[in-house]
Amino acid sequence: MTSATTRTGERRISPVFLGIAAITAVTGWAVWTGFANSPGIAVFLFVTAAWIVSLCLHEYAHARTALHGGDLTVGAKGYLTLNPLKYTHAVLSIVLPVLFVIMGGIGLPGGAVFIERHRIRGRWKHSLISAAGPLTNVLFAVVCTAPFWLGALEGVPFGFRFALAFLALLQVTAAILNFLPVPGLDGYGVIEPWLSNGVRRQVEPFAPFGLLAVFAVLWIPGVNHAFFDTVFMLMDGLGVSRAEIACGQDLYRFWTEQYPECTAMLDR
Repeated sequence: MTSATTRTGERRISPVFLGIAAITAVTGWAVWTGFANSPGIAVFLFVTAAWIVSLCLHEYAHARTALHGGDLTVGAKGYLTLNPLKYTHAVLSIVLPVLFVIMGGIGLPGGAVFIERHRIRGRWKHSLISAAGPLTNVLFAVVCTAPFWLGALEGVPFGFRFALAFLALLQVTAAILNFLPVPGLDGYGVIEPWLSNGVRRQVEPFAPFGLLAVFAVLWIPGVNHAFFDTVFMLMDGLGVSRAEIACGQDLYRFWTEQYPECTAMLDR
């Protein structure tokens, strides 16, 4: 009985996550209805809370796939509760991604759940565990952009439309960065099981610095332009314009000077 109760508790959704989801819903309603006196603050809270929700779902996808792959320890570690406070590196997985959104408007990938890989049998299972997280970001991006590519924007307030556009941008950038085949990122985790033991041993020491290397390279103007050109091309394909993304980021950064064009559309 105790064992069964413990297993149930290990998979019960955390009140912390439910609280974050509630903030997302309430602030989303405030953005939609224009209830808040300052739409920028409402957009900031809505996008930040929704971004944290997506981070939790990203890590949950890793853990849930690992559970079905053979690592039965993920439940005891609290990874199945969606509680961000249970992650191995809460700062790397929650705090830094939020700070990067605030500072630069880019979806920072973060690795948080510790999977006991020796319990997993089969290369395809290892690859799927690594791919599950960024695929969640892809799904989140599809949901956020659905009103755009379905042509269902009639009646959607501009503030909410802009917030969705910026949130979708975060999901797309997170998915692209996560899928890069760089040690320490999920993309490398997808291909790692298929590499020889010798190659893996040589690459392993560089894994802790992979993400830092990616962002260092992104500081190079030519690389940065190519990266965001790719991102905006994908967003265009999903029906989201650069202007809508720019207005979403403008609203999100409510403490900065607002674009008159965005403010004018909000007043319509």
